[in-house]
Amino acid sequence: MALRSAQGDGHTSSRWDGGAGKTDFDAKRKKKVAEIHQALNSDPTDVAALRRLAISEGGLLTDEIRRKVWPKLLNVNSSEPPPVPEQNLRQMSKDYQQVLLDVRRSLRRFPPGMPEGQREGLQEELIDIILLVLERNPQLHYYQGYHDIVVTFLLVVGKRLATSLVEKLSTHHVRYQCRGTDFMDPTMDNTKHILNYLMPIIDQVNPELHDFMQSAEVGTIFALSWLITWFGHVLSDFRHVVRLYDFFLACHPLMPIYFAAVIVLYREQEVLDCDCDMASVHHLLSQIPQDLPYETLISRAGDLFVQFPPSELARKAAAHQQAEKTAASTFKDFELVSAQQRPDMVLRQRFRGLLRPEDRTKDVLTKPRTNRFVKLAVMGLTVALGAAALAVVKSALEWAPKFQLQLFP
Repeated sequence: MALRSAQGDGHTSSRWDGGAGKTDFDAKRKKKVAEIHQALNSDPTDVAALRRLAISEGGLLTDEIRRKVWPKLLNVNSSEPPPVPEQNLRQMSKDYQQVLLDVRRSLRRFPPGMPEGQREGLQEELIDIILLVLERNPQLHYYQGYHDIVVTFLLVVGKRLATSLVEKLSTHHVRYQCRGTDFMDPTMDNTKHILNYLMPIIDQVNPELHDFMQSAEVGTIFALSWLITWFGHVLSDFRHVVRLYDFFLACHPLMPIYFAAVIVLYREQEVLDCDCDMASVHHLLSQIPQDLPYETLISRAGDLFVQFPPSELARKAAAHQQAEKTAASTFKDFELVSAQQRPDMVLRQRFRGLLRPEDRTKDVLTKPRTNRFVKLAVMGLTVALGAAALAVVKSALEWAPKFQLQLFP
């Protein structure tokens, strides 16, 4: 049974909160709940609609709904019995001691005020889930931070369902990140390659910020804990964590790197006000503010994914890695969408520096230095509405079946 009552059945801040617009809020919430149940009750289940609703403002709203929808997003049959561990699994596992240490240090991930005995019981379940998934999938390798992902599922859906969901996530979302690139490889080298997508995204949107960070030689390690824990380790409010999980589970596996990029872009002015040295910039960026406008950032991340899909960034990511030659992303990111809805050429020219300064001012919605983002000339849509959301859903649906066919081991 899922246990998170001490923290509430959270929804993130935004227009989904009450206040003066309580009546409007209740009407929107009721409408969204009805749409979610309609998608769940369709025959077959309308997974595309569930993805769209998980992405859109407010996400999946409650843990009760998440327990029904998360399995659908991961293509897990929630009625099947969970896998059964072998006897003496803890004694046999080479990872047990490290997992035990990490779980013991995870007190802050449990609801404040939870009785000690209840928390200790959940920690034991957390250890069991991790060891069982690793035992059943010897190609996976434990890393510190993995428990932060697993505990999120445990608190939301309970041990029985968490085991199946975490196993699917570990062999798909977490294992993908780019063909051959994997958080759960024996070393972190491939994970570092994922981080190399961060700076090309920033460069496309804000060349000034990109150049400043390059001059400071800050690198991208500040974002490592964000990615390998899906932000679970760095956000103190569990409502925000599960809201991001709604978003990430409904999207392409690389969406967390886009969300990391929009956090950096949102903090542009803070970064540019720093001393241009590695220590200062790294210290600033490694501390995530807890009052971020999460719904706005989720929307922006989806917009940027549509504008700059991984297949377009792969070569630049490889250049940042300065290592082996990297082919374009395996996934056909938005081929259909791109053919029908190409970003405005003026915007592309702006990023490539091909327009005269006076033309840039006249033809492109540029930003003053203090603005958070370069406004998108054509893709002015948010993920919560319209084509961008449909494109993100389309991408997720395109790669998910391929995993089922094991085309990308």
